[in-house]
Amino acid sequence: MANGLRIVVLGYVVRGPLGGLAWHHLQYVLGLARLGHDVCFVEDSDDYPACYDPTQNAVGTDPTYGLKFTADAFEKLGLGARWAYHDAHTSRWSGPFAEDVLDFCASADLLLNLSGVNPLRPWLLEIPARTFVDTDPAFTQIRHLTDPAARELATQHTSFFSFAENINSAASLVPDDGFRWQPTRQPVVLDAWPVTPGRPDGKWTTVMQWDSYAAREYGGRRYGMKSESFGKFVDLPRLAGSVFELSLGSATAPRALLEDKGWMLRDPLEVTRDPWTYQRYLQESKAEFSVAKHGYVVSRSGWFSERSAAYLASSRPVLAQETGFSAWLPAGAGLLHFSTLDEALAGIEEINRRYDFHCRAARDVAEEFFDAR
Repeated sequence: MANGLRIVVLGYVVRGPLGGLAWHHLQYVLGLARLGHDVCFVEDSDDYPACYDPTQNAVGTDPTYGLKFTADAFEKLGLGARWAYHDAHTSRWSGPFAEDVLDFCASADLLLNLSGVNPLRPWLLEIPARTFVDTDPAFTQIRHLTDPAARELATQHTSFFSFAENINSAASLVPDDGFRWQPTRQPVVLDAWPVTPGRPDGKWTTVMQWDSYAAREYGGRRYGMKSESFGKFVDLPRLAGSVFELSLGSATAPRALLEDKGWMLRDPLEVTRDPWTYQRYLQESKAEFSVAKHGYVVSRSGWFSERSAAYLASSRPVLAQETGFSAWLPAGAGLLHFSTLDEALAGIEEINRRYDFHCRAARDVAEEFFDAR
């Protein structure tokens, strides 16, 4: 691209070194680079302990595990020299681009702050176009309405995009925080997610957190986690007669109950050890069955999971709880949606009955709606 931009992508890989979370950010960096842009991934420690070490299951200020995780991931994708990490606790930069990152920022055209999880330091505020990409709709807007510090960070951006694709629709109940949000979605670099043969005898799977954080209440409405969406589908394995596995995080998950109801449970740290163990898990699945955060559902946000987009790209059918996404993402072939238990059972029966057809259609959906090009 002769007129490519110089772009800083802010994300959460060093602090959140888990396979699925990493892919969410890597797709942006890799996709923009493939389009001919000059891209650098930058991450900031922020000013509080935020570095997760899955080997210790602990959060602290030491980025050692995350730095190695990030170096390995970027190297395997051919992006080895294009990232840097700012550690505010030690006032030091790490990563292969550490010596050049400030000069790069000084001449950058565009900043993408994915999920808004990086503070905007002075070297970032000089970038003329600064975009906040909201990946947690309804909850992001509530934070802006109730947390002055979160709102102040948001005001430092010049444009606003949200995974709430219905946010400007009359049907949307996403709280209005006063920012001019425009819809966007997760890009997928399709050649990094190749078509793989279907697994008709495999398991229905997903990777999920039972409770990511506490539920929110705003304007008389409750916005809950996946734990509040899951209850009416808990008997699904017994009723559907298929094998379902949850790669399940969160200390609050009722594991004994779920196993008693027929759900197979998998340690999510095993599945998400790196981007490639995560990718293989999706590829070795039959299809995805997934609920959404209760808040995404009740707000009719139109949110669609970046994980589900990766299942589709892998030619795996997806049966996803309706959040209003059917307003922009056609369902019925490769992707089916449900709101009730009966609809979920019908979707499982349909995918089982025409499995090969839905595998082919899943990739078609990914190519039409999520292609990073």
